[in-house]
Amino acid sequence: MEQANQSILVTGCSVGFGKEIALYLAEQGYQVYATMRNLEKSQELAGEAARRAVKLRILRLDVTDEASIAGTVATIVAETGGIGGVVNNAGQIVRGYFEDLSDAEIRGIFEANFFGMLAVTRAVLPHLRQARRGRIVIISSVAGRIGSPTGSAYSASRHAQEGFAESLRQEVEPLGIYVSLIEPGITKTESWTADKGSAAKAHDPNSPYYAWFKRAEMLFSRAMDSSPITTRDVAHAVYRALSEPRPRWRYMVGTRARLVVTARKLLPSEFFNRVYFGALVRRISGAG
Repeated sequence: MEQANQSILVTGCSVGFGKEIALYLAEQGYQVYATMRNLEKSQELAGEAARRAVKLRILRLDVTDEASIAGTVATIVAETGGIGGVVNNAGQIVRGYFEDLSDAEIRGIFEANFFGMLAVTRAVLPHLRQARRGRIVIISSVAGRIGSPTGSAYSASRHAQEGFAESLRQEVEPLGIYVSLIEPGITKTESWTADKGSAAKAHDPNSPYYAWFKRAEMLFSRAMDSSPITTRDVAHAVYRALSEPRPRWRYMVGTRARLVVTARKLLPSEFFNRVYFGALVRRISGAG
């Protein structure tokens, strides 16, 4: 995709992946519209943009509010004449054993991670179709390829993204529009360290899963603290999805994630389940 006069809409830019994606793309010469639900959190992004001497436009966009989405897209089209691509990054996490998750918590994560992404894509797609070119990038996760204890709702929302993206790419590629998934492994960001998004009931000592949840969170924290993946690594993968002439369907970020997914692909299913999933469950439950 040509960079000249190309406007890129990025959602969820207040912290973490979204913030770095917006800054990195601006450094590469894209006309970036960095959006977030709460503009009161925009000062850090604006300050970092000034420090890096890059320009980007910060707008409010709530992926669960169709009027907000429509207004932002209309502003971009009015100012630039079109949209070159969208990076669907906004999302949430909720961790906890399934029985400890409320219906509201599960619906909330799907509203943010899946239905919000659908709404933004639906608003942008007509402009890409009319131009007969463009890119749709979806920030998923390795959790969209492989599940884990305490991750049932989060992983389900990411799996939904994966199925949607795989189908959508086949629908719109003949129109000159490419859809790509970015699948980071565990990455330490401000959003993880500030709030891991655990379910309310997961912290209840009366929960039958309380001890297991605590052990799972300890293992998760260790993996996060030791992860070599940076937000810039993820931003670079997004840049590749936007700039390569024929972008990949999926960009997995992180050696650990690639090794696990590759092992699952190559090893017999029952053997992998016993060795990988079995070992993880035993460490958390203390069985065996």
